[in-house]
Amino acid sequence: MSCLTVAAAQIACEPGDIAANLSLHLDAISDARRRGVGLLVFPELSLTDYLSRPDTGRLARRLDDAEPAAIARAAGDMAVSFGMILAEHGAVFNAQVLVGTGAAPAVHRKLNLPHYGNLYEADHYDAGQKLDVFETCVGRLSTLICADSWNPALVWLAAHQAPDLLAQPIASARSAVGGEFDNPAGWRINLRHTAMTYGLPTIMCNHCGTRGGLEFWGGSRVLDPFGRELVELDDGPGLAVAEVDAAAMARARALLPTVRDANPALIATLMRAGGLT
Repeated sequence: MSCLTVAAAQIACEPGDIAANLSLHLDAISDARRRGVGLLVFPELSLTDYLSRPDTGRLARRLDDAEPAAIARAAGDMAVSFGMILAEHGAVFNAQVLVGTGAAPAVHRKLNLPHYGNLYEADHYDAGQKLDVFETCVGRLSTLICADSWNPALVWLAAHQAPDLLAQPIASARSAVGGEFDNPAGWRINLRHTAMTYGLPTIMCNHCGTRGGLEFWGGSRVLDPFGRELVELDDGPGLAVAEVDAAAMARARALLPTVRDANPALIATLMRAGGLT
C-alpha cells in the first residue's frame, strides 16, 4: 500500500428489508468505483439494518446465498466490507464480510456482544472466537465491529497484528446506552485514541436515520494515523471518501512506536500474577 482511496458508505437502511438494502449496497459500490475507491466499508449489519430484536431465522444468510454473492460480484476488483447476519454451522453471528479482489470472502464475527441499555445482541447472536487480520490487494485489514472497539484488549490485539488499516463498522444510536453517555462524543474520543496510539488509519461507518426508537447519528469518517479526521459525514446518507498515505503511517509509527514497545511478555506475566489467566 502506498496511497489508497478509502470510503465509508453511510446508507439509510430499511429495517429487515434485505432486497432494499441490497440495492443501496449496489448503488454505493457503483458510486465508489466512479470515485476511484479501493476499499469501501458499510455499517454493522448493513444488509438487514441494525435491529434490537432481529428475526434471525428469517434474516440470516449463508455466504453463498444470493445477496452476499451479488455484493461480491459487484465489488469486482474493489475490497468491500459489509455487515450481515451470518448463518453458519448451526450458529448465528453478527458478521462483517470482506469481499472483492477475486479472493474468497473473509469474515469477522463480532466478539464482544453487548447486553446493556437498548442493546440485546447476546440474546440473539453467537460470539465470534477469532480475531484475524486479512491480506488484501489494498493491504492488511483488521476489523472490529462496534462494541469490539470498547474492549481495550481487543483493540490492542488487533493493532499487534500489524494491520495497515482498521475497519470499524458500527451501529451507534444516541439512546443506545442511555443515562449521561454522549455516544457521538464518546466515539470521537475512542476513534482518535485508537488511530493515534497505534498509527492506524481507520474507516468508521455508522448508520443514519431514526427507526425502531433508535436515532442513529451517522458521523462516518476516515482518520489518518495521527488521529486526525480526514473526512466526516453528518447525520444523512453519503459517502465519506479520503486518501490514506502509507508514508504517513510509517512516520506516525516511528514517532510513537506503541506496538514496538508494548512488551507482550510483561503483560502476560502481570496477568498471571493477578490471577487473570
